[in-house]
Amino acid sequence: MADAETLLPNGRMREGAVAGDVTQIHRGDQYADEGDRFEVEDETFEVVEVRERTLGDLTDEDAQAEGMADLEQYREVLDRAHENFEWDDDSDVVLHRFEKVA
Repeated sequence: MADAETLLPNGRMREGAVAGDVTQIHRGDQYADEGDRFEVEDETFEVVEVRERTLGDLTDEDAQAEGMADLEQYREVLDRAHENFEWDDDSDVVLHRFEKVA
């Protein structure tokens, strides 16, 4: 079982997952494997895809799947959340896509 608070590091992300507005997250490291499950507010989710990407691969659709309006807002949130953050299209990130388990 994956740890929801590690995979989704803030309440906004966890609440978004429960509401169905957040269906993936990119992290600097891998925090779950495909098939892993985690729980948020009595809802169970399964990680259905894990793969390496770069920040330059991200699109507006990726940002929206993480609960943002677009890629620009996503970049602004990352900049506020991480000290000394600098967007580099070549930086490696790990996609964790998940779905609610019925």
